[in-house]
Amino acid sequence: MFKTVLTLFRGSVASAGEELEGRTALVILDQQMRDSATAVERAKRALALSIAQDQQEGRRLDTTNARIADLEVRTIAALDGGRSDLAKEAAEQIANLEADRDAAMTARALFAAEITRLKRHVASAEGRIAELDRGRRIARASEAVRNLRRGGIEAARPYESTLPEAENTLKRLRERQIEAQAADDALAELDAASGPLATAEKLAEQGFGPRLKPTADDVLARLNAQRQKAAS
Repeated sequence: MFKTVLTLFRGSVASAGEELEGRTALVILDQQMRDSATAVERAKRALALSIAQDQQEGRRLDTTNARIADLEVRTIAALDGGRSDLAKEAAEQIANLEADRDAAMTARALFAAEITRLKRHVASAEGRIAELDRGRRIARASEAVRNLRRGGIEAARPYESTLPEAENTLKRLRERQIEAQAADDALAELDAASGPLATAEKLAEQGFGPRLKPTADDVLARLNAQRQKAAS
């Protein structure tokens, strides 16, 4: 008797430990995913800022190029008019504007590289988060099913069980297993509803590609064809 009680106690401790570990793992995963989502949002804000600054540099570059072109025309006119002093002054302004132009072009090249990098980073991170979210949903469902199954097994008393109690325990265990199977089937249906086949069906309904499922019109057309063939 003492050995049985000790075994029961050890089993209860082990079961409680496994349950705590499972709950803790899911809590840690949830927090890690929240942290990752926050990091992605920061990356998106950095991307938006880079794009805005790049556009600003683009407008500055356009303005600078327009000023250079205008001053070059006026400088040539001053040279033709014998005003080398004004031409010299304008040439100095053109040189300064060209330095600004080169700096803007360098800045835009840097922004372009950073924008490309950030876009790749955000797209990759969002894809990984989506994959983690799918895995988390599956893990939660699996944990729920495991708890249901473990609850059914623990319902069976390991000592002093009468035959009716054993039969009732078996009945409850089977009910739990049916519920667990239903959960598995529900997961499969969720995957099917959001998978490639569901997308193909949606496209087919909009007229893009052949229909995947027969419609009432298809059935009527087939039956009418059979009637016409039989009549002839």
